[in-house]
Amino acid sequence: MAGGLVALLDDVAAIAKVAAASIDDIGAAAGKASIKAAGVVVDDTAVTPRYVHGFSPKRELPIIRKIAIGSIRNKLLIILPVAMILSQFLPQALPYLLIAGGLFLCYEGAEKVYEALTGGHHEGEAETAALGGPEHEKTMVNGAIRTDLILSAEIMVISLSSVEDEPFFTRLMVLIVVAVLITILVYGVVALIVKMDDVGLALAQRKSSFSQRIGRGLVAAMPKVMAVLTVVGIAAMLWVGGHILIVNVGEAGFHWPADRLHDLEHWFGELVHGGFGGVLSWSAGTLASALVGLVVGAIVVLIMHLIPKRKKADAAH
Repeated sequence: MAGGLVALLDDVAAIAKVAAASIDDIGAAAGKASIKAAGVVVDDTAVTPRYVHGFSPKRELPIIRKIAIGSIRNKLLIILPVAMILSQFLPQALPYLLIAGGLFLCYEGAEKVYEALTGGHHEGEAETAALGGPEHEKTMVNGAIRTDLILSAEIMVISLSSVEDEPFFTRLMVLIVVAVLITILVYGVVALIVKMDDVGLALAQRKSSFSQRIGRGLVAAMPKVMAVLTVVGIAAMLWVGGHILIVNVGEAGFHWPADRLHDLEHWFGELVHGGFGGVLSWSAGTLASALVGLVVGAIVVLIMHLIPKRKKADAAH
């Protein structure tokens, strides 16, 4: 009896060790996948604050909460099942999905560069920015969730590509962990950014001169922080989009762009010995990817701007 109990305890201990190792493997894989998707995360974080612009401060956090709930639904109820089915039965389709997503990111980044250079803007957003009512809020939340669907799909597929050789259960758990962690990270940072000026105003009203200086500094800094975040978001879209295209065009069979990028990174990495060589190699690869993203995105922007003009011209005739 005692021997049987000891054997049972040994089996339980062995199962616990296997489970712990699996959890460690899932955690490590989730961390790797999250890092690989970091560029899209930066873009997602940079895009979202504009959806609360024009609303009263008391509605900002509820709107962000609604968008965050929509985001986790996008990831777990729509993207996750599709990604797992494809990875299990049609893994060869993943590079083409990533190429499509890369093209979208390049287009979005180049479109924002075009708008910055020409002073253009999305008319629908400009017309509704000052409304701030329930219908406007619903429209903006729905628009944010639709945009999040694209960015979340990129995050999930990029994450999946980093664990595609893992067993089904590990892939599933990694994607669930990534979905939850990325959503908390993105919308936690967005909430912090959006409310930072309110924190500054509260500090500026305190009696302490030190608190007042900190508060005024925060209020003054937030427009600059938002401007920097916008630039970083555009750069991230171009860099991530370009890199996704280069790598996955290679995965689809055309290896020349990925080989040239690797040669470029290796050449810059060899210029300087030590840790700085790695930084230089990464910087060169990132800049090259961003330039590819800008060029490809500019071509897509040109096509997208020509199509409405062609339709108008045909309608006029």
